[in-house]
Amino acid sequence: MMRSLYISKTGMDASQFKLDTVSNNLSNVNTTAFKRGIAVFQDLYYQTLRQPGSQLPSGSSVPIGLQVGTGAAGVATSTDMSQGSLTSSNQSYDMAINGDGFFQVQMPDGSTAYTRDGSFHRNANGDIVTASGYNLNPNINIPATATNMTVSAQGLVQYTLVNNPTPQTAGTMQLATFINPQGMLKLGGNLYQETAASGTPQVGDPGTDDRGPLKQGFLESSNVNVTQELVDMITAQRSFEMNSKAITAADQMLQNLTQVA
Repeated sequence: MMRSLYISKTGMDASQFKLDTVSNNLSNVNTTAFKRGIAVFQDLYYQTLRQPGSQLPSGSSVPIGLQVGTGAAGVATSTDMSQGSLTSSNQSYDMAINGDGFFQVQMPDGSTAYTRDGSFHRNANGDIVTASGYNLNPNINIPATATNMTVSAQGLVQYTLVNNPTPQTAGTMQLATFINPQGMLKLGGNLYQETAASGTPQVGDPGTDDRGPLKQGFLESSNVNVTQELVDMITAQRSFEMNSKAITAADQMLQNLTQVA
């Protein structure tokens, strides 16, 4: 009977893990370019009391075995990398990737992080930076006297100067793609980091190879589906309740067994 108490406990832990994942998704429903997490579970090891195909004293073999599971556990959090909807912001420094790819961001320690959050700004030096103040990589600078900044679908950044209608080129925004983007490490702040699981970044201009083109004046919304998350939340809640009831039932059976003994 003690086995059922432990199994139900693992079920409650798994339900809590599911609810934690759903809660994080719902809290980021308005986060630009957020990618929802998906809780992944596996069953735990089995106690084999009789091996399938084992011999009986009579000489015959059993067609099925006798195994008892020990519960379930969360083993991973998969990331749904599907694209969120693109919404117009009417801000010239906002960029959305219409397809695969990540913007490259220069971190303070010199490393490169990656993001799909294209809500960029221009700092006091004229550099295009993220909302947290991190420069794009490669860096793109727009002079203080510049007007009418434009970004093409292929990432070419141009601007005009006062009394000079000829477009000036500031640089080209480049995107990085990964063989396994789900293997990237989430850093928070809408940033990802390369890992051995993600593979090395393949860098190039937007709209080339497998990289999506850019849309200036748009932002990518979170890909969280509120209805689906609410369904998952109710499922996790009911699973937790059922496992709790199983513990109560096992405890009552133990009490009855103690009274009989």
